[in-house]
Amino acid sequence: MTTRHRAAVLGSPIAHSLSPVLHRAAYAELGLGEWTYDRFEVDEAALPGFVARLDTDWAGLSLTMPLKRAIIPLLDEITGTARSVEAVNTVVRGEDGRLTGDNTDIPGLVAALRERGVEKAASAAVLGAGATASSALAALAGICAGEVTAYVRSAGRAAEMREWGERLGVPVRTADWSRAAEAFEAPLVISTTPAGATDELASAVPDRPGTLFDVLYEPWPTPLAAAWAGRGGTVLGGLDLLVHQAVLQVERMTGHAPAPLAAMRAAGEAALASR
Repeated sequence: MTTRHRAAVLGSPIAHSLSPVLHRAAYAELGLGEWTYDRFEVDEAALPGFVARLDTDWAGLSLTMPLKRAIIPLLDEITGTARSVEAVNTVVRGEDGRLTGDNTDIPGLVAALRERGVEKAASAAVLGAGATASSALAALAGICAGEVTAYVRSAGRAAEMREWGERLGVPVRTADWSRAAEAFEAPLVISTTPAGATDELASAVPDRPGTLFDVLYEPWPTPLAAAWAGRGGTVLGGLDLLVHQAVLQVERMTGHAPAPLAAMRAAGEAALASR
């Protein structure tokens, strides 16, 4: 049997990625001394060549922006989860050389919420409308019993979110970003916006907020997350998502389960604290 022991994260830019820290911590905890996990600066133009050079040493790849959709035509198959949002963040290379694309962001988001006791929500709000927002909608398909309101900055983005809702079976209502403070009335709020985008909303956090999942991990806490926690609300951050999706990647690539969640989280926290 071929020994597959290489994995890596690809993207551009990639220098900031915490994935090597998390995966290497898992390998150490699992006793996988021969396994390596690296990072490579790869853009869309360079991706086909990189994939073509994968040999029998390789077990899998993690993918970040801008490669989550660009990788799809280069794969032999993709899972239903990845197909549902047209985004692949995980590639597993089988013993036969076949490349299978998967998406661990969606089940990772669900697992992170479950860890904090959030298994169902009567309704939810999503801030933003990018690729992470579509993954949030896919996760909410199994969590949210009612309507999801997406707060966006343009009519085009609003139309995209409604289309994703129809595709994923989630009733989505859209509202203009100028009304984003209304999102905080929902029991579950998922913020998928870039750094700084929600800073102005921190003063609008209500006295008894529900659960906030802010997908940023640097800088942390965001002003919104700090205000939310200060009012007694439950707060999850980008590291929660990153760790839970990485746990699933480690399990799929190495075949060892369960992956060591606590060790991976501790390594991620230490890496962020040292920056």
